[in-house]
Amino acid sequence: MRSIRRQLLIWLLALVIVGVGFAGWLIYRQALAEANELFDYQLQQIAAALPSEPFSSVLSSRSESDEGVVIQIWNRNGVLMYYSHPRVPLAPHAELGFSTEMTPRGEWRVYSAIVGDNVVQLAQPLSIRNRVAAGVAWRTLWPLVLLLPLLGVAIWVIVGRGLAPLQRVTRALDTRHPEALDPLSDQRLPQEVRPVVRALNALLARLAAALDTQKAFVADAAHELRTPLAAVQIQAQLVARAHDDESRSEALADLHEGIARATRLAEQLLALARSEPDGKRVETQVDLSALLDSCVRGYVLVAQERGVDLGIEASEPASVEGDPDSLRVMFNNLIDNATKYTPKGGRVDVCLKANDGHPVVEISDTGPGIPQEERERVFDRFYRVGEGVNRARTDIAGSGLGLAIVKRIADQHGAKVELESARSGGLSVIVGF
Repeated sequence: MRSIRRQLLIWLLALVIVGVGFAGWLIYRQALAEANELFDYQLQQIAAALPSEPFSSVLSSRSESDEGVVIQIWNRNGVLMYYSHPRVPLAPHAELGFSTEMTPRGEWRVYSAIVGDNVVQLAQPLSIRNRVAAGVAWRTLWPLVLLLPLLGVAIWVIVGRGLAPLQRVTRALDTRHPEALDPLSDQRLPQEVRPVVRALNALLARLAAALDTQKAFVADAAHELRTPLAAVQIQAQLVARAHDDESRSEALADLHEGIARATRLAEQLLALARSEPDGKRVETQVDLSALLDSCVRGYVLVAQERGVDLGIEASEPASVEGDPDSLRVMFNNLIDNATKYTPKGGRVDVCLKANDGHPVVEISDTGPGIPQEERERVFDRFYRVGEGVNRARTDIAGSGLGLAIVKRIADQHGAKVELESARSGGLSVIVGF
């Protein structure tokens, strides 16, 4: 399991180590530059001090005190008069001023000058200067290196204190009852943690709304199922009490009708549950023309039994991205409602056209329509148009779920459903994608 605390510790220590290393390199370079200046000045001073006393005594004193300095002296004729360290392989000539010479024993810093009648060359290995600069850098950095473990412990503690608000939020969530969906308090929380808490509160609010909707749906469904099931029970008792074939046949017909009504309600509830936002759907390219043709052909016989003329008035090629099964349920509900409430001898027209490149499906009937003041409420679950409205057809009972299903599926596909008065005086349902 990945730990933010451990990762912060590793990264911060890595940054500190890199920073200390970079600082050490800078200190080393600065110390080396200062050491070069100091040792170059020393070589100049040694060369300048040679003529101040007898030649032999100068050489003897320098050879004892300046062990790291190699001295060569030539006269004006180029004859080597003195070589303090004959084993050091230096060039057998002098180049006035400072220079750096590469030898088998490493790089040497060389200074040559004319002193009186002689040419003096002093050489010093650069390794000495490097050791001095490294020593200065190490003496500067070793306290920081010793502090690294203490720094790691401090980072661990400080990061732990910084993450403490997240731990408090975690404990608050762990100790909550499953039904406790009230928002978390964001008081005394750091600025970085508050967006997380606010996002959690928004999620809890949506979850609470979804649970309330689900509870209301279950309660409404149980209420709606209670009536047809009670009717089926009574009709079954009437069948059992029938004394002759005629009354038994009449009771059986009522029983079949009650069973069909309960079955239809159960199917509508299942379709509504499948149209919920968390329902699984298959997104694909759907040919609306072929889908509408299939839906109309599936309801032709039903429409004929009801004495309604059902057909496709116009159909233009159009397709949308969506779930074909959900779209089929939506159009079947619209066609079923249109044929259900259209009087015998009426007609239902299905039209598919394109409006500015967007598919528009219109299903119009010659039924009684829906009053303007109730057109918004008919999309609510289990809501049915009031009893005072003239309904020419009431032979098939409704559940008040058809248009709710239509609205939910349309919303999932980014479509808009509008109810308008048809030119024939009935209802026109327009689905615009």
